[in-house]
Amino acid sequence: MPLSPSETTEVLKSISHRPKKKLGQNFLIDGNLVKKSIAMSELEADLQIVEIGPGLGTLTQQLLENGQTVHAVEFDYNLYSYLKVRFQDFIRQKKLFLTRADAVRNPIGSLPADTLDYMVVANLPYAISSPWLEALLATERIPERMILMLQKEAAERICSMHNAKKCNALSIFLDGVFAPRQTHQVPRQCFYPAPAVDSILIRMDRREKPFLFSSAARSLTRRIFTQRRKQIGSLAKQEKTKHRKELLDWIDQMNLPKNLRPEEIAPSIWRELARSMNT
Repeated sequence: MPLSPSETTEVLKSISHRPKKKLGQNFLIDGNLVKKSIAMSELEADLQIVEIGPGLGTLTQQLLENGQTVHAVEFDYNLYSYLKVRFQDFIRQKKLFLTRADAVRNPIGSLPADTLDYMVVANLPYAISSPWLEALLATERIPERMILMLQKEAAERICSMHNAKKCNALSIFLDGVFAPRQTHQVPRQCFYPAPAVDSILIRMDRREKPFLFSSAARSLTRRIFTQRRKQIGSLAKQEKTKHRKELLDWIDQMNLPKNLRPEEIAPSIWRELARSMNT
């Protein structure tokens, strides 16, 4: 079970650790949310788990007690050292593989290279949610399922559809790979210290035929979305890279009105641009 606020304070004090706001360190203190995460996961015994930002190990403990093999990535040295001691038996049994690293640079931790299917279950540190998702896609090793605790605004952003103001390049990339299936609202009081905003627990399932944007396609799409108030016709004409012709041809082939703005173009249409660049 999660530690209570007073127990959390005592543990943090015992390891001389102050939660770092810039790292998004907010520790879960609501046992029902741990149970909800596990229930939403529909854990399969033979699938290994990647956990990002285990913190004090609240979710880690439940995953291990459930019999899962966990590959956890923790950046903070104090928390990493605490976890090594707390879970030393599981580490010895090779049920927990703990990596101290920047999860954006090491998005799947120690997951073996020959592991094709795995799941991500994580209270994702808010400070790295978008960069980590980008890094995960770049590995081209897509999990079968993800259950993520995200800041409400971040969750709305990554799940935003076209014709929405929050539609962005990352939501386009994710739409090709995952289908959001279930969400659960989480009030800020479920964490210590309480963050300034509420959170959302979200389940995302890998699509039957996931589509990955190439590095070049991701770069071009991101660049276009940085000028989201401009029309796609103007953006294509001002493109100075070798992809200018591909962009212009894509607009013609898709019969796109040149006055459309990036967020008004459906994800499926963006995938056609990526396909043309992948060939």
